[in-house]
Amino acid sequence: MSTSVLFETWPTAGRQNIAVATLNRPASLNGLTLEMCRSLSRQLARWEADSSIALIVLRGSGEKAFCAGGDIRELYSSVLANVGGRPWDNTLARQFFETEYRLDYAIHTCAKPVLCWGSGIVFGGGVGLMMGASHRVVTESTRFAMPEISIGIFPDVGGTWMLGRLADGIGMFLALTGAQLGAGDCRFLGLADYSIDSSKWTQLRHILDEQPWTDARRENDIRLDRALRTFESDPDGGVLPGPLQNHYTLIKGLCAGPDFDAICENLLSLTEHEDAWLRRAAMTFREGSPGSARLSFELLKRVRRMSLADAFRQEYTAVLQCMAMGDFPEGVRALLIDKDKSPRWNPRTLASASNDWAELFFTPSWPQGAGHPLADMEQRTHFAG
Repeated sequence: MSTSVLFETWPTAGRQNIAVATLNRPASLNGLTLEMCRSLSRQLARWEADSSIALIVLRGSGEKAFCAGGDIRELYSSVLANVGGRPWDNTLARQFFETEYRLDYAIHTCAKPVLCWGSGIVFGGGVGLMMGASHRVVTESTRFAMPEISIGIFPDVGGTWMLGRLADGIGMFLALTGAQLGAGDCRFLGLADYSIDSSKWTQLRHILDEQPWTDARRENDIRLDRALRTFESDPDGGVLPGPLQNHYTLIKGLCAGPDFDAICENLLSLTEHEDAWLRRAAMTFREGSPGSARLSFELLKRVRRMSLADAFRQEYTAVLQCMAMGDFPEGVRALLIDKDKSPRWNPRTLASASNDWAELFFTPSWPQGAGHPLADMEQRTHFAG
């Protein structure tokens, strides 16, 4: 039996139980594999249908990460093995992204409260798991980011939908720079609901075990909220403003609007800024994939009026193309395989990553006449409140 995800139930003082899923690959920062996504999807469905389960907890093993994203080495190998190069022929990639996106959507629409303990690294696919949880916790060690520009793809797992709903310019900045956010900025942007010291986990578990949980969703939401708030030092989460909050007005001014070239120039101007966090963000953008920058820009433009399901469908179309004709394999090679940190991006420059070039990524890659693989996504029952 695989131990990459551990499932358990905690008995409580009432007649209900708490279900817990622990990502259990600490040596890989709990990176998600296809097997893990399938296992989580199956178990989440069982727990959602189980009247004895009051709420669901998602957490990661080890102290370093909740989840650092998808297992990009696994995806990299699948791209190299796809000698024909056609997106749909990469069976692992199309199955992985379909399974992962369906899992993330199921968390968003789960009929029971979902508590995500987002301590440590929360990157990429980890953001996808955390974003849809009804009760999202960050800690003093949280490092939250969508760093896909450094490996030649874009903020997926519903990331475009999430970033597209932030204030104009803020989501674009995060997509193009992969900038890391701590607890303060996550709370400020509404990307987390509670900030709790990581040392309080054991105490929190005891409090949750003592609650008189019922089978009423709204009552359980309220009880969980009250329990989590008892560990916050003040109503604002007990955290100091982060660098994004400190530079919020500047970032909005630099990254808002429809002019891709102007946004790029503005970001490059920050490479000499006195603030180290802004300089690092600008350097990541400068060294990242120009194609990823353009594709992220186009995706965020299109997603603003989309439903979450439509955003996932758009991302699925684009990410399969990225596995075939984008910079993903070169980004992974330079970062993780050869570790030379000298990717040979194609397109090589921002100027050559044109709008017409990006349009290619919105071409369906599945067999002609077949429907979108995520066409039925909205058939899930949504929690109505």
